[in-house]
Amino acid sequence: MEIKNVKFITSVADSRKMIVDEKHQVAFVGRSNVGKSSLINMLLKHNKLAKTSSTPGRTRLINYFQANEDVYFVDLPGYGYAKASKKEVDGWQGMIEPYLIENEQLKCVCMLVDSRYEPTAQDKQMLKFLNYYQIPFIIIATKCDKFGKSQVKPQMVKIANYLGVGKDNVFPSSGDTGYGRLEILNKLDQFLSENNDFE
Repeated sequence: MEIKNVKFITSVADSRKMIVDEKHQVAFVGRSNVGKSSLINMLLKHNKLAKTSSTPGRTRLINYFQANEDVYFVDLPGYGYAKASKKEVDGWQGMIEPYLIENEQLKCVCMLVDSRYEPTAQDKQMLKFLNYYQIPFIIIATKCDKFGKSQVKPQMVKIANYLGVGKDNVFPSSGDTGYGRLEILNKLDQFLSENNDFE
């Protein structure tokens, strides 16, 4: 996939206001502070498109970014933020679950994990959720610039083993250096090109 033009479309705080049109969608999920905004900016080659923050739990809306006139990159609220109230957590889940389950234009979910740490219980729960509803996904390991080149592949194998997925389903990345960009975009292009609608 070659990114030719991008723009921010809208943010919504209510699942009933989700965008419903003919454009395909790729969603990004992961725990708070995993680097979703940085990754989206890196993939779309636009440093300030998705707002980044050092404060976990900043993304509390569903944010839509349009690429190439025909696909949305969708940033979903982060999960696992320890300081969030139960009401906030319930609110985020109330947006994320309907978006993932009821969205006929969703072609792939990019589930982000921090490459430096063992995936969390929330990560495993999200993966179980995606598998249960048969939602196509890939795992993207962020912040791989923190490792030496020889350490990256063994770390991806560890993550794959822990999550119980094939090692080819885990893609290393770095929002800071652009590492992994082409591999991820090429994989997403496969999903966008296939007729892989699901119920």
